[in-house]
Amino acid sequence: MKILRRFFIRLSNLATERGTDQRLQEEIAEHLVLQTEENMRGGMTPSEARRQATLKFGPAQAIRERHHAEQSIPFIENLLFDLRYAVRMLLRSPGFSFIAIATIALGIGATTAIYSVIDATLLHPLPYPNPAELVRVMDDLPGVGAQDVGISVPEWRDLESAGIFQSVSVSGTGADVNLTGSAQPERLSYKHATPNYFTVLGVDAQLGRTFDPHDATPGFNLEAVISDGLWRREFGADPHIVGKALRLDNDVYHVVGVMPRGFRDLGSTSEERNTEVWLGAGMAGLPFPPPRRGLRLQSRAVARLKPGLSIAAAQEHLDALVESLKKQYPEEYPSQAAWTVRLTPLSESVVGSVRQSLILLFGAVGLVLLISCVNVANLLLARASVRGREIAVRHALGAQRTRLIRQLLTESLLLFLLGGIAGCAILFFTRKFLLQLVPESLPHMNDISINWGVLAFALAVSVAAGTIFGLAPAWLMSSVDLIGTLRQEGRGSVGSHGRTRARQILVISELALSLVLMVAAGLLLRSFWDLFKVQPGFNPDRVVAIQTWLPGPNDPSQDIYRTATQESVLLREVLRRSRILPGVEEAAIGDVDALPLGHSNPGTLPLIREGIETMDNQAPVIHSPIVSPEYFHLLGMPLLRGRLFSDQDLEDTPQVAVINQAAARTYWPNQDPLGKRVRLHLDARELLNSAKPAWTTIVGVIADARTESLADVATPQIYRSVYQHPAKSLAIFLRGQLDPSTILEQERSQVQAVDPELPVFRAEALGDVLSTSLSVRRFSMEMVAFFAATALLLAGLGIYGTISYVVNERRREIAVRLALGAQRGNILKMVLRRGLGLAAAGAGLGVAGALIVSHLMTGLLYGVSPTDLPTFAGVTLVLTTVALAASYIPALRAMRLDPITTLHSE
Repeated sequence: MKILRRFFIRLSNLATERGTDQRLQEEIAEHLVLQTEENMRGGMTPSEARRQATLKFGPAQAIRERHHAEQSIPFIENLLFDLRYAVRMLLRSPGFSFIAIATIALGIGATTAIYSVIDATLLHPLPYPNPAELVRVMDDLPGVGAQDVGISVPEWRDLESAGIFQSVSVSGTGADVNLTGSAQPERLSYKHATPNYFTVLGVDAQLGRTFDPHDATPGFNLEAVISDGLWRREFGADPHIVGKALRLDNDVYHVVGVMPRGFRDLGSTSEERNTEVWLGAGMAGLPFPPPRRGLRLQSRAVARLKPGLSIAAAQEHLDALVESLKKQYPEEYPSQAAWTVRLTPLSESVVGSVRQSLILLFGAVGLVLLISCVNVANLLLARASVRGREIAVRHALGAQRTRLIRQLLTESLLLFLLGGIAGCAILFFTRKFLLQLVPESLPHMNDISINWGVLAFALAVSVAAGTIFGLAPAWLMSSVDLIGTLRQEGRGSVGSHGRTRARQILVISELALSLVLMVAAGLLLRSFWDLFKVQPGFNPDRVVAIQTWLPGPNDPSQDIYRTATQESVLLREVLRRSRILPGVEEAAIGDVDALPLGHSNPGTLPLIREGIETMDNQAPVIHSPIVSPEYFHLLGMPLLRGRLFSDQDLEDTPQVAVINQAAARTYWPNQDPLGKRVRLHLDARELLNSAKPAWTTIVGVIADARTESLADVATPQIYRSVYQHPAKSLAIFLRGQLDPSTILEQERSQVQAVDPELPVFRAEALGDVLSTSLSVRRFSMEMVAFFAATALLLAGLGIYGTISYVVNERRREIAVRLALGAQRGNILKMVLRRGLGLAAAGAGLGVAGALIVSHLMTGLLYGVSPTDLPTFAGVTLVLTTVALAASYIPALRAMRLDPITTLHSE
């Protein structure tokens, strides 16, 4: 405590240093006056009296220095002195300071911008208490090639009682629900979940409460928790909202709570991220089918581990439970299905799809920062030639080398800190523009911000970079030959050979790093171009998709669209009305899974082939869109053999299906799939209507289309007719000369003329949907290309500066050569050879590094090899050309030297 008090006293003295020293001088002067007067009274002359008083008192300056040392903090005082001197030196060379600060601002600003994205997505993907305890629980059937097939209610109860988890929640993957009762029906994004959902996440409502985790209601408990956004938008932030009724899909729910404004639901897609209503359900009563072990819900299971239990240890316990259940229920878990349950960190399921892209971007921007720092280190070394005499004089006057290094390092740190501040300032003022570049499909995009953590990162990077890249120049600048430097009277330094070597190493490093970035950008560019030019297998031109949602009440008997026959009356009338809209040439209907590239959670069903599989657990899963007969012609998906659906394929006629080539190759290799029969495990509502789904006959095969991902053409699909299978989430497809901004209102009026309680929303041109599906790849490609261009520019400046420095150092040698008859062309070749040598060394190192990086980014490439020779050769040629161009200007200057003038000046 005493030491701390003394420290604060000294700190206070430091702040009032001038006043304290003034008072000390006044006391010394007063003491000398008194002693002088006393000596004069003893008979001394005034001059002798003052001399004797001064001798008796002692050296006043030494006393002042000793008192100052006792009452101040030398380290802070020296640091302040170094900072003041550094500021003066930077102001003395404004051109150098501006270039260095701008270069650092570019590197640190870009790095901080990408870090803010990393911070919101990878570092803080889960805004819940103790996020490390949260895991996804996924059922896999590797024996039939199926992953994450959903969980059954009995399996959920087994997990709850296994002693591995604090709690396990099952929730839907996000869907639509109709809010009616107001002037205009509204579509809301909702999620049904077991009542312990919010307990597992560890969050509570800001108003009211969440669901009771012990609620044992088998079906929906008719309680609703709403988002802060819905509360403010639809209900004007009514503080009395709790207890009010909501009419959702013709069922009445009561609001029990409002989630906090900052609450973010699970998931990475916009639908899940913007969940507006949560409904509690036990998953075992209407409208859910009776629970049985073999009936898996298309849901997501999330659990919170017991405190202190690692995922690996929990997986071991879970594996033992799975083996026990397999023995207990051998018919439900046949050995050929190889049922397993695996745990993954919940954060992985949120950001897993973009992790590699973001890590690549962070690596790329890190290389730009490294190149920027190397460039500044080069500038500092170039400046050493100008300051060589200053350093030598200070050294000759007694300054120790460590003191000089500390002063020079302070200057470097100040430069980097100013550059970091400038970079953050530019980032702050351009953040809105930069956010427009980030694709909307990026997880937690709305959470990207310049917060204190991001600013702390920028500060830490600035200090670290300033220390690392300022230390080597400071060390080289402080090692001067006093006699040699002073004799040259400032025209150079004997130690310049070491600095020249260091600058060449730095430039080679710049060129190598630039080539790595350029190769990465080239591979991404070629990959993106190949993907952009790929034929998707469907024609998106002039097609607009508009979505609607048919209500699905909890009691199926109250559903006016319960059967395909009931629903077909609505669909046929909607299609008829849609065709008469201005500009519409064709119209078709399908479920959301039929929207090419426009669905985030495609529905999959077990495919039981007649004579092969006998149970759902033995069957592979397949994508199964539901469409109207016009769908294939509207999207230009050609029929290869058999037939397509017709208007006569109705609910009471034999069920038929159309498959794509991928399904035919995968499930009926070397066979004709036409006439083959399959049985699909259908959704809960169809299971309520039929104890055992009927056999479906394959009647047609269409060409493959990239409807799930442009990068994957081989996704097996089986299409069903919308007139045989009812669907709730629908997309109306319109082809023609249409404006998405006006067609939505026109289509809404036609749909609501048939049923005024149906919401109509989200008109999207399929061309825009296709473009959006490439948004993350495009963002990665554009950013890496920008960073690569920046790196190439910095590397060009670096080699230009180095060759210029070499030419300046060798002016006398070049002048002597010219005076002795050397051809100017030979001088040009000599200088260009130096630049080419640096470029060759940098290219060699860069190619080696690029080979490593390109293999690490294989998962981001499409249609191009990580060792693509044209890309490597083209990038190396561009880099060499830039290096030669940067070397040509100083080479031209060397060639034009006047030997007489140069030798006279030397």
